[in-house]
Amino acid sequence: MPYHSIVLVKQVPDTRSVSGDVITPDGTMNRSALPAIFNPEDLNALEMALQVKDQHGGTVTVLTMGPLQAAEVLRQALYRGADRVVLLSDRKFAGADTQATSYTLKCAVEKLGAFDLVFCGRQAIDGDTAQVGPQTAEKLGLPQITYAEAILSLEQDEIVVRRAFDLGIELVKCKLPCLLTVVGSANQPRPPSARKRIAYKLACVPAEYPRLLQQWPDLGDEASLDALLVQQGLKIPVWNAADLPVNEAELGLSGSPTQVYKVNYVVLEGTESKDISPTPEGIRALIEELVEEYIVG
Repeated sequence: MPYHSIVLVKQVPDTRSVSGDVITPDGTMNRSALPAIFNPEDLNALEMALQVKDQHGGTVTVLTMGPLQAAEVLRQALYRGADRVVLLSDRKFAGADTQATSYTLKCAVEKLGAFDLVFCGRQAIDGDTAQVGPQTAEKLGLPQITYAEAILSLEQDEIVVRRAFDLGIELVKCKLPCLLTVVGSANQPRPPSARKRIAYKLACVPAEYPRLLQQWPDLGDEASLDALLVQQGLKIPVWNAADLPVNEAELGLSGSPTQVYKVNYVVLEGTESKDISPTPEGIRALIEELVEEYIVG
């Protein structure tokens, strides 16, 4: 039996690259100073959805909300085997907390139509709230299985999932449709396919047309490029607030009850250092000191 899956993904700043240059004077993060990446656990969620497709057939649709440059994570999804992608982008979505984000995603999922499974990463590395998946499930009226590590059984309208926790595991049986949030230990995400990279190298949103025409001038002007991409199914759809059945008061900053009271940031500074001579005697002295301080031994 084929299953139709929707995967919710996010483009996030690479927090591994955070340094003093990224923090602004008021303590907020300058996101433009960080490289943007595919949220790691969302890749695990995509891989789980693709494995369902490989084993049972069906389709995988990937949905993301963000600025126009977030189209890059959608291309990465296509390179890995997604069948369809959609970008939610509108200034009215800006400033959204988890409440407003999950509301927008809920409206987009409903517009996509019938589905069996919704997958998303357990949490995003830029917020670490782990709230968007469960809140989206609640708004859709779906049962949810969080911390999903493996699908043990999927038959007809019933799924059995192993959940992973620090202190053990749990097996959960659930009726479809349902939403799963996926942990990083679930699988090893497949790399982008070279064949699919070639097939989807022109996939883009209209805002990227100038860049594409600069790379390939023989594609003509924007109108002819647009017609070509539509014909070949390579134009990434962009949905804004007007395209969704939304109450605009629940979008973005106006729909976000969370208020940041204060932001603290820490800059680590070295306070003490010691030069170790790169000789057997220097190394021996270092080891003896570490043993005396009960750091090793």
